[in-house]
Amino acid sequence: MVNDYRVLVIDDDRGLRDSLCDLLESGGFDVEALPRASGVLEKLASYGPDVILCDVRMPGVTGIELLEMLQGKTSVPMVLMSAHGDISMAVSAMQDGAYSFVEKPFDPRHLLKLLEDAATLYRLSRDSERLKARLADLTGLDRVLLGATKNIVSLREEILDLSESDANVMLRGETGSGKELVARALHDLGARAGGPFVPINCAAIPLMTFEETLFGSPDMPDGLLAQADGGTLFLDELGAIPTEAQAALLRVIETRHYTPVGSTQVRQSGFRVVSAGNEKLEDALKAGALREDFFFRLNTVVLTIPALRERRDDIPLLYANFLDQFAVIYEITSPGITSDDLATLLAHPWPGNVRELRSVAERRILAARRGVGSVASALQLDSGDDDVPDTLREAVAGFERQLIARALTTHQGRMDAVAEALGIGRRTLNEKIVKLGLNKDEVLQGEV
Repeated sequence: MVNDYRVLVIDDDRGLRDSLCDLLESGGFDVEALPRASGVLEKLASYGPDVILCDVRMPGVTGIELLEMLQGKTSVPMVLMSAHGDISMAVSAMQDGAYSFVEKPFDPRHLLKLLEDAATLYRLSRDSERLKARLADLTGLDRVLLGATKNIVSLREEILDLSESDANVMLRGETGSGKELVARALHDLGARAGGPFVPINCAAIPLMTFEETLFGSPDMPDGLLAQADGGTLFLDELGAIPTEAQAALLRVIETRHYTPVGSTQVRQSGFRVVSAGNEKLEDALKAGALREDFFFRLNTVVLTIPALRERRDDIPLLYANFLDQFAVIYEITSPGITSDDLATLLAHPWPGNVRELRSVAERRILAARRGVGSVASALQLDSGDDDVPDTLREAVAGFERQLIARALTTHQGRMDAVAEALGIGRRTLNEKIVKLGLNKDEVLQGEV
């Protein structure tokens, strides 16, 4: 058996621990071991095992207690090792979430097969979640690129053509026009779809730690370049990259080799580069803030994302689409679009582009839940009196709904993590979700 599955062995018996490591390594597994359950969370983060093999009886935290501790914190399967007298305990642990158990002394072939099955199932489950996320993103792209105007039809055709290429692509467009969604489409439709998509907002990385964040360092061994290996590296806000980092990044893009900060070891990362910038990149070139060789290495192919005002004929269709989406999320009937609404939509300059239009549609739906509102009121920055709830109870319920929805999205639906982040119990969280009429799956898909 040859594979790259990772196993974390936890056993206080040094002799057995060493024997297990030898057996698993001979079976093709990558293995790390701990003598105690303490430090498991740190090891999970740094090592990333596909399966945990843990003894039931250990000093300090037992295997059963560790299983309880890890509930809601990780989905890595746990296989328990038990003596004959612990079988009933192990069976009970399986009911509480353990993958399986083996009785000592165990059959080596059975153990190897059990761990392989557990690790395979974990990898498939993880890849399935990634696929669901990608499909959700593609749905988001369809919403942003929905339309029949010539420039948006041409853009969709270019995306399909370029998705099969590995050439560097630069996306140009205003804020909110959908550059990251286009970058994700190029990744999801291409040969690297099975690899990671690593978006980097260059403006959000502190200047002092920019190179460490990208290249890695002794304190952060897996920088963003390492994380992008086999996938796509999306560099957003190009104009914010420090000039001293541009030369180093240029060499990486040309050679796919780099050296982590504070290290002499050369590492390799194979990735496709998609970059994005706004209309001010030329100003950065003239001012010397953006190196010409760096800029021209990235713009092998340039795609321009049209501003919403440049495709006004698509605005009614986009707005109606967003209304229907939020009507489903908030469980109401989508309000009709009046002639005044249509005139307001077409007259607005849309400086925030499609992102702004989507927000306006959501505010319109929120107002419609109270039987009020219009496009004009939804466009007002201060929302006006129509957007103020009639009672304190409605205001509190609306705030709780937004807070819980945001926590569900942030923690990817992991209920224990959501409850902990909100500072309430799991039972209280469940009761509030039911009372507020929130649908967990719809929240995650709609990114409320």
